[in-house]
Amino acid sequence: MISKEARHNFILDTITERPIANQAELVADLTSAGFSVTQASVSRDLHELGIAKREGRYTIAGKTAQNFGPITLLTSGDSLLILRCLPGIASAIAVEIDKANLVEIAGTLAGDDTIFIAVRTTADRSRIAKRLKSLFGGIEEQ
Repeated sequence: MISKEARHNFILDTITERPIANQAELVADLTSAGFSVTQASVSRDLHELGIAKREGRYTIAGKTAQNFGPITLLTSGDSLLILRCLPGIASAIAVEIDKANLVEIAGTLAGDDTIFIAVRTTADRSRIAKRLKSLFGGIEEQ
C-alpha cells in the first residue's frame, strides 16, 4: 500500500505540472500511478491539502502574488530558495508557506522583504519552487 503522504505529494506534483479539470481525471492519474483511490478519497485529499478549483482547474488555495505585490524567486546553493517581495510583506508570505505544511521544507526565515526557504534535499528545491508558484501564482523566477 502506498502511503497517504506519497499520494498527497503525487496530487500536489500533478496539479502544479499541468491543469487538472476534475476529480475523475485526478482519480485516473492516481490509479495509473499505482494508487488505490476512489473519488471520495480524492475529494478528502483535496480538502486536506487546501486545493480548490479556480478558473476551471485545481490549484493550491491560498494567497496570490496579487495580494502581496510582486514576488521574485531565486535559488542559492543546493538547498536554499529565496523569495523577494515588497518591504514589510515577507512575514505574511512566510506564514502562508508554513501553513501549507510542505514536508520538503526544513524551515523558513523572513526578514522585511526577503524570505529564506531551506529545503531538505537538492531534489526538493525544484518541487518546492513549482509548489510556491502554484500557491502564490505570478511569481517571477530569476
